Amino acid sequence: MLKDITIGQYFPGETVIHKLDPRVKIAITFIFLIAIFLINKFIPYIFVVAFLGSAIALSKVPPKFIFKGLKPLFVIIIITFLLNVFMTKGEVIFKIWFLSVTKEGLIQATFMALRLIFLVVGTSLLTLTTSPISLTDGIEKLLNPLKKIGVPAHELAMMMTIALRFIPTLLEETDKIMKAQMARGADFESGNFLSRAKSLVPLLVPLFISAFRRADELAMAMEARCYRGGENRTRMKQLSMHTRDFGALALTFCLVGIIVTSRYVL
Repeated sequence: MLKDITIGQYFPGETVIHKLDPRVKIAITFIFLIAIFLINKFIPYIFVVAFLGSAIALSKVPPKFIFKGLKPLFVIIIITFLLNVFMTKGEVIFKIWFLSVTKEGLIQATFMALRLIFLVVGTSLLTLTTSPISLTDGIEKLLNPLKKIGVPAHELAMMMTIALRFIPTLLEETDKIMKAQMARGADFESGNFLSRAKSLVPLLVPLFISAFRRADELAMAMEARCYRGGENRTRMKQLSMHTRDFGALALTFCLVGIIVTSRYVL
């Protein structure tokens, strides 16, 4: 299951989506994530599915590779769905003991489940089609205006990208530790959910040690290459906007327009 998490992984390619300016992709992702939380009707989800489906098709990333990232969040999505079903007040459809299922609860639960799914898919698509270096440059460029008030844009961009990039690395390390302990008799699969969660506690110590070791090795490697942050740093590839970037932004704003119109006008 740990290998199913796709956030932080990069899928190389030469597609239109891969070639988009990283600043544009980051901006589109944030706009998209905000927009999906504005939806209060089912019709706009048709346009959201079409928007995401077109992006996935153009990126040529296998859909199975993208949607398998939902497997680890399946339990969270189910819990969120059930909480909204039983905790939202409104017109009662039927009762299960002391729990009431309402019409408003079913609608709200469906909305929340769809939002979580689109959030994971949209974020995964960003990291799958953007290399770590491009992602760092994009975040730094977007944070550059904040330098005037003393915000270390380059350092923040570097930390965010390294943290994102190390997610699959740490998951792979966790999987190796689990297999090593299972070979020595550890049991991570039997019992109820609580007992299985408790059995994962022994993984934390070796995982933290491994994480600190990797962080120290990375720091030494950066120091050995005379890394001194973003001051006076040049880049081989300069970021520049093209027609495809403006087109992608225009389509995103069209989607936002449809969502806002459906919420506040229709």
